Amino acid sequence: MLATMNTLKVSFFGFSCLFVTVTLINFGSSIPLQETNVGQVSFVEQLGRFGVGFNWRNLTCPLCKTLFTALDIALLSDTNKERVAHAVSEACIRLHLADEHVCREIIELFSDDFITTLQKSILWPTEACAVLVGPSCGHFDIYAPWNVTLPAVPKPPITPPMPPKPGSPQSRVLFLTDIHWDREYAEGSNADCKDPLCCRNGSGLPSWKHHGAGYWGTYSKCDLPLRTVDNLLANVAKDGPWDWVYWTGDIPAHNVWSQTRAQQLIELTTISRLIHKHLGPNVVVYPAVGNHESTPVNSFPPPFIHGNRSSHWLYDTMAEEWAVWLPPQALQTIRHAGFYTVQIQPGLRLVSLNMNFCARENYWLMVNSTDPADQLQWLVHILQDAENKGEKVHIIGHIPPGLCLASWSWNYYHIVNRYEGTITGQFFGHTHVDEFQMFYDEETMSRPLGVSYIAPSVTTFVNLNPGYRVYYVDGNYPESSRFVLDHETYILNLTEANNRPNATSPLSAAAPDPNPKWTLLYRASKAYGLTSLFPSDWHGLIQTFLQDDRYFQKYWYLMHKGHVSEPCKDTCKTANICFLKSSRYQELVQCNILSGLGRKKEGYVRKTMC
Repeated sequence: MLATMNTLKVSFFGFSCLFVTVTLINFGSSIPLQETNVGQVSFVEQLGRFGVGFNWRNLTCPLCKTLFTALDIALLSDTNKERVAHAVSEACIRLHLADEHVCREIIELFSDDFITTLQKSILWPTEACAVLVGPSCGHFDIYAPWNVTLPAVPKPPITPPMPPKPGSPQSRVLFLTDIHWDREYAEGSNADCKDPLCCRNGSGLPSWKHHGAGYWGTYSKCDLPLRTVDNLLANVAKDGPWDWVYWTGDIPAHNVWSQTRAQQLIELTTISRLIHKHLGPNVVVYPAVGNHESTPVNSFPPPFIHGNRSSHWLYDTMAEEWAVWLPPQALQTIRHAGFYTVQIQPGLRLVSLNMNFCARENYWLMVNSTDPADQLQWLVHILQDAENKGEKVHIIGHIPPGLCLASWSWNYYHIVNRYEGTITGQFFGHTHVDEFQMFYDEETMSRPLGVSYIAPSVTTFVNLNPGYRVYYVDGNYPESSRFVLDHETYILNLTEANNRPNATSPLSAAAPDPNPKWTLLYRASKAYGLTSLFPSDWHGLIQTFLQDDRYFQKYWYLMHKGHVSEPCKDTCKTANICFLKSSRYQELVQCNILSGLGRKKEGYVRKTMC
């Protein structure tokens, strides 16, 4: 069972966690302008419930301002960098933010880049402490609104999508996300260790009360061995043919305190080549960049950062490995900033976004968070060109836009509203669970016009079965809508895969299944009784969740890939339904306030580590 917590997405030197607590709001009002000061949240209030040993409640507002005043003075000189890093490391240990070895390793890994961003951003104590403690301790203008420019071209009339004629072609699309391969995974190791990631060579042995790490994976805060990833790819290769593949990143494990660039690149090349090996040269894979691809994790400097601190070491390797799938023009923009566009088929274009430029954990955005790399303005240009040509567009990315920085999220929502007749599919990952978020028209906030699919992870982190998604898309023929018509989720049941009974000797201990079965967990249309999967259908399903709790509890079970121990009732249910209806970050923050929970009250909702 995933723990239940209040809303928020937070990080400390790269340990990132998504706390999604949302409650129903009034969608009947128009919100034409961005709201300022929405989304300022307190790390102190939230990180006490982080679950991996951090205790931020020892950091008060006066103490925070004192520390950052000293830090700002110290950072005026480059010679003080090592002293500052040492002081932060000692503070991490003394405040019991993490175990000592994690504090020392993660400060050593993050200090150089993080201190550089502090120097470039010139954060005043009131700004830094607004982030760490909350808006009562200051103001941080990373949340200040900004706007992309839309062309002065009238929005075409909108025709509601219609189901295709019987027998129309369909495209079968494989979707992979959040693989999180752990090179140090060790069968039989401690699955309940003190570190943020367990089931590893350094995790020790389990106590007599607990089982050790399983052969194929473990229900705990553990990632996957390579054999499980290899087995998945071998199975999906046999389950083809595939028209194409979307792959939305997060390759490395969650040992974010002890990663190196060399290790990250080995994992990138290993998994990229493994996918190509199994799926073959005739299946095109369209990747997107995850937040764990870099080290330090979440560290994605905008293109104006040059030299060794830039992301070229990562983007250049991605371009080299993905050249088997992507054309030269796409590789060029990957090398620039990790995003690209490509035509999949005549009439269907793909945009792969680098969602790290919207992520609040990306501390490089402290330097400048206004449309980093001009990515959204570039997206507008691509969409306008597609509209002019009559193309439909699919968008893929790692982090769902509803979980981005407020202004980025608002602008993306605005773009989707303008180009609703062109964008026919949005596909994301990151949360590790199976969910979706709605887009509504900005004028009334009541007409559903888009949906972002958030697919379940390959990894087990945390307490999940491994899984993958299959989309059935309106196919390649004239006047195709290119909408998702249905989708399926497949899982590896770890209880069965790790414990196959011995058929020849029933009294012998169970052993791992050498050929585990990846089985269909559900098909969306059948599970929810839907005749189509257009935005209006998903909106209608949310209404069904409100009226018939049996459907919502089924969703809750499927959301966790068939491994959840408790039902989701009352505030938990209200919060999750609000999440489904909120693809704009402002709504997520307002949910607690409008429901009467407030920031300081304990809410009920799932916690997802990403």
